[in-house]
Amino acid sequence: MVVAARGTTIPALSVLATVVGGALASGGSSAVNQYLDRDMDQQMSRTRTRPIPSGRIAPLNALIFGIALIASSVVVLGLLVNWLSALLALTGALYYVIVYTILLKRNTVLNILIGGGAGAIPVLVGWAAVTGTLEAGSLILFAIVFYWTPPHSWALALLVNTDYARANVPMMPVARGEEAARVQILLYAVQLVALTLLPLPFRILGGFYLLSAALLGAGMLWESWRLLREKTGAAARRTYKYSTFYLALLFLAMIIDVVIF
Repeated sequence: MVVAARGTTIPALSVLATVVGGALASGGSSAVNQYLDRDMDQQMSRTRTRPIPSGRIAPLNALIFGIALIASSVVVLGLLVNWLSALLALTGALYYVIVYTILLKRNTVLNILIGGGAGAIPVLVGWAAVTGTLEAGSLILFAIVFYWTPPHSWALALLVNTDYARANVPMMPVARGEEAARVQILLYAVQLVALTLLPLPFRILGGFYLLSAALLGAGMLWESWRLLREKTGAAARRTYKYSTFYLALLFLAMIIDVVIF
């Protein structure tokens, strides 16, 4: 939203409504996802304490709750922001539930690669909330999150590979092996870092962001390279944690660049 505003003031109500609407869409799609994956969650140690497999919430109640949250998101965004942002939030929720959870997750090694689009849609929601449209800048931000998702998720998959194998989920380390996953993490990290430099030539962001993106990107490449060389759980955990901070700091650098520089 800050990048799309290009330094102009964003109404507080618009910010609040977008954050609340986005949270409702995200929470709702997560609840429906857990309803659909309840059998799988029961098999994995990482997820068996979630509300449904642990028996704290009845499956049908979770489904109704999730659908209600998604519907509430559309209403909040549509009435208080604009209908394009509402449509995009709904698209993101449906993408996550239908495309990723139902069609991809259990059926193909490309699940994270294609399904990552769901996690990248929120930047489009934020951009549309400010401008009422989508522009080149929003698509670049979308691509950054999209290409960040595979190395981030595959690093986690390396840590919980046994869980995914037990549940028969074809994540990259399960379907292609851990070595292939490490190679893919590095390759996607290279593409990601290249994409993060695009805002400068497109004149979306300036020098402070470029320097930040370069430094953060160097760290991402270094951790991915170490993961390929070390082949340990500690290296996978380090890469996963760094990738989490990486994206947060990258978007923080965008905000600082717009607001201060």
